[in-house]
Amino acid sequence: MVFVSRQAKIDLDNIVIGLLEWEKVELTVLEVMLYVDDISDICYKLDNLSYHHPAKYKEHLKYGEYSHSYKRNSNTTWYIIYDIDLYNHIYVNKIISNYLTIS
Repeated sequence: MVFVSRQAKIDLDNIVIGLLEWEKVELTVLEVMLYVDDISDICYKLDNLSYHHPAKYKEHLKYGEYSHSYKRNSNTTWYIIYDIDLYNHIYVNKIISNYLTIS
């Protein structure tokens, strides 16, 4: 089972706002909602993964032990940072882009 934290939900809301206000490319509301729905869908499928990648970036380790990357396009990768409890429940703690990740 997957649980999404309040912070991760705020992150998704901020992605919506950021994409709607993005001056480089104009996206419709429908395009933005589909974009964010894709990220959300990935969150809810994390419990089906056979392997969970340990978080490796210092910024990610602040939010969880594991990180799943979703490469949206050639420029943008989203990192879903999460933890797993003893019952294999997934707790999504943070969603962050490669633009905010310092290697």
